[in-house]
Amino acid sequence: MASTRPSIEQHPDLLALRAEYERTTATNRGQAIEAMGLVTGTYLAASPWIVGFNGLSTIAVGNLIAGIAYAMLMGGVGRAFERTHSMAWAAAIIGLWTIISPWCIAGNVSTTRTIVNNVVVGVIALLLALAAASMRPGTGRGKSSDMRGADMRGPTGGSRI
Repeated sequence: MASTRPSIEQHPDLLALRAEYERTTATNRGQAIEAMGLVTGTYLAASPWIVGFNGLSTIAVGNLIAGIAYAMLMGGVGRAFERTHSMAWAAAIIGLWTIISPWCIAGNVSTTRTIVNNVVVGVIALLLALAAASMRPGTGRGKSSDMRGADMRGPTGGSRI
Protein backbone atom coordinates (compact mmCIF):
# COMPACT_ATOMS: atom_id res chain seq x y z
CA MET A 1 0.00 0.00 0.00
CA ALA A 2 1.49 3.33 -1.06
CA SER A 3 1.66 6.17 1.40
CA THR A 4 -0.06 9.43 0.40
CA ARG A 5 1.76 11.57 2.92
CA PRO A 6 2.77 15.01 1.60
CA SER A 7 6.45 15.82 1.28
CA ILE A 8 8.28 17.85 3.91
CA GLU A 9 8.08 20.84 1.56
CA GLN A 10 4.33 21.00 2.20
CA HIS A 11 4.53 20.72 6.00
CA PRO A 12 2.46 23.51 7.61
CA ASP A 13 5.25 24.52 10.01
CA LEU A 14 7.75 24.85 7.18
CA LEU A 15 5.30 26.87 5.09
CA ALA A 16 4.63 29.17 8.05
CA LEU A 17 8.36 29.63 8.66
CA ARG A 18 8.97 30.52 5.02
CA ALA A 19 6.12 33.04 5.13
CA GLU A 20 7.62 34.56 8.28
CA TYR A 21 11.03 34.85 6.59
CA GLU A 22 9.35 36.58 3.67
CA ARG A 23 7.65 39.06 6.03
CA THR A 24 10.96 39.71 7.82
CA THR A 25 12.80 40.69 4.65
CA ALA A 26 9.88 42.70 3.31
CA THR A 27 10.16 45.17 6.20
CA ASN A 28 11.70 48.58 5.66
CA ARG A 29 14.56 47.59 7.96
CA GLY A 30 15.35 44.45 5.97
CA GLN A 31 15.26 46.26 2.65
CA ALA A 32 17.38 49.14 3.98
CA ILE A 33 20.03 46.75 5.34
CA GLU A 34 20.20 44.93 2.01
CA ALA A 35 20.42 48.15 -0.03
CA MET A 36 23.06 49.71 2.20
CA GLY A 37 25.00 46.43 2.18
CA LEU A 38 25.04 46.40 -1.62
CA VAL A 39 26.19 50.04 -1.75
CA THR A 40 28.86 49.39 0.89
CA GLY A 41 30.20 46.33 -0.96
CA THR A 42 30.22 48.17 -4.28
CA TYR A 43 32.04 51.12 -2.74
CA LEU A 44 34.57 48.83 -1.04
CA ALA A 45 35.31 47.15 -4.37
CA ALA A 46 35.74 50.49 -6.16
CA SER A 47 37.36 52.43 -3.29
CA PRO A 48 40.98 52.06 -4.47
CA TRP A 49 40.08 53.98 -7.63
CA ILE A 50 37.70 56.42 -5.89
CA VAL A 51 40.06 57.33 -3.02
CA GLY A 52 43.21 57.08 -5.12
CA PHE A 53 45.28 54.22 -3.77
CA ASN A 54 44.96 51.94 -6.80
CA GLY A 55 48.75 52.13 -7.21
CA LEU A 56 49.04 49.98 -4.09
CA SER A 57 48.07 46.83 -5.94
CA THR A 58 47.94 44.40 -3.02
CA ILE A 59 45.35 46.31 -1.00
CA ALA A 60 43.52 47.40 -4.16
CA VAL A 61 43.00 43.76 -5.14
CA GLY A 62 42.13 42.88 -1.54
CA ASN A 63 39.44 45.57 -1.42
CA LEU A 64 38.12 44.55 -4.84
CA ILE A 65 37.71 40.90 -3.78
CA ALA A 66 36.33 41.76 -0.32
CA GLY A 67 33.87 44.28 -1.79
CA ILE A 68 32.52 41.86 -4.38
CA ALA A 69 32.17 39.08 -1.79
CA TYR A 70 30.48 41.43 0.69
CA ALA A 71 28.01 42.72 -1.89
CA MET A 72 27.14 39.17 -2.96
CA LEU A 73 26.60 38.01 0.62
CA MET A 74 24.54 41.01 1.65
CA GLY A 75 22.59 41.04 -1.62
CA GLY A 76 21.33 37.53 -0.98
CA VAL A 77 19.79 38.43 2.37
CA GLY A 78 16.64 39.90 0.83
CA ARG A 79 16.14 37.41 -1.96
CA ALA A 80 16.75 34.14 -0.13
CA PHE A 81 16.70 35.07 3.55
CA GLU A 82 15.95 31.55 4.78
CA ARG A 83 19.16 30.25 3.17
CA THR A 84 21.48 33.26 3.46
CA HIS A 85 20.63 34.66 6.89
CA SER A 86 23.50 32.78 8.52
CA MET A 87 25.87 34.06 5.83
CA ALA A 88 25.59 37.50 7.37
CA TRP A 89 28.21 36.31 9.84
CA ALA A 90 30.61 35.78 6.92
CA ALA A 91 29.86 39.35 5.84
CA ALA A 92 30.73 40.49 9.39
CA ILE A 93 34.09 38.75 9.07
CA ILE A 94 34.70 40.55 5.77
CA GLY A 95 33.89 43.84 7.53
CA LEU A 96 36.35 43.01 10.29
CA TRP A 97 38.98 42.04 7.69
CA THR A 98 38.45 45.36 5.92
CA ILE A 99 39.24 47.19 9.16
CA ILE A 100 42.50 45.36 9.85
CA SER A 101 43.68 44.73 6.28
CA PRO A 102 45.89 47.85 5.93
CA TRP A 103 48.12 46.44 8.66
CA CYS A 104 47.94 42.78 7.53
CA ILE A 105 48.53 42.97 3.78
CA ALA A 106 52.13 42.66 2.61
CA GLY A 107 53.87 45.78 1.40
CA ASN A 108 53.79 49.36 2.56
CA VAL A 109 50.03 49.89 2.13
CA SER A 110 49.16 51.46 5.48
CA THR A 111 48.88 55.02 4.22
CA THR A 112 46.47 57.55 5.68
CA ARG A 113 44.09 57.08 2.73
CA THR A 114 43.95 53.31 3.01
CA ILE A 115 43.61 53.32 6.79
CA VAL A 116 40.84 55.92 6.96
CA ASN A 117 38.97 54.40 4.00
CA ASN A 118 39.18 50.82 5.21
CA VAL A 119 38.40 51.56 8.85
CA VAL A 120 35.33 53.66 8.02
CA VAL A 121 34.02 51.26 5.36
CA GLY A 122 34.87 48.25 7.54
CA VAL A 123 32.96 49.61 10.53
CA ILE A 124 29.93 50.34 8.33
CA ALA A 125 30.16 46.87 6.75
CA LEU A 126 30.49 45.21 10.16
CA LEU A 127 27.49 47.07 11.60
CA LEU A 128 25.32 46.27 8.56
CA ALA A 129 26.29 42.60 8.69
CA LEU A 130 25.49 42.43 12.41
CA ALA A 131 22.15 44.11 11.74
CA ALA A 132 21.42 41.52 9.03
CA ALA A 133 22.44 38.70 11.35
CA SER A 134 20.15 40.05 14.08
CA MET A 135 17.07 39.95 11.86
CA ARG A 136 15.02 37.04 13.13
CA PRO A 137 11.56 36.01 12.07
CA GLY A 138 8.94 36.87 14.65
CA THR A 139 10.96 39.56 16.41
CA GLY A 140 9.21 42.48 14.78
CA ARG A 141 6.50 44.49 16.49
CA GLY A 142 3.16 42.76 16.66
CA LYS A 143 4.47 39.34 15.77
CA SER A 144 3.84 36.46 18.14
CA SER A 145 4.94 33.46 16.12
CA ASP A 146 7.50 32.17 18.58
CA MET A 147 7.86 28.43 17.99
CA ARG A 148 9.56 27.62 21.33
CA GLY A 149 6.30 26.68 23.01
CA ALA A 150 4.91 24.74 20.04
CA ASP A 151 3.03 21.53 20.70
CA MET A 152 5.27 18.65 19.68
CA ARG A 153 2.51 16.02 19.50
CA GLY A 154 1.37 14.63 16.19
CA PRO A 155 -2.25 14.43 14.95
CA THR A 156 -2.84 11.18 16.88
CA GLY A 157 -1.56 12.62 20.14
CA GLY A 158 1.71 10.72 19.97
CA SER A 159 5.11 12.28 19.82
CA ARG A 160 6.33 13.55 16.44
CA ILE A 161 9.93 13.32 17.54
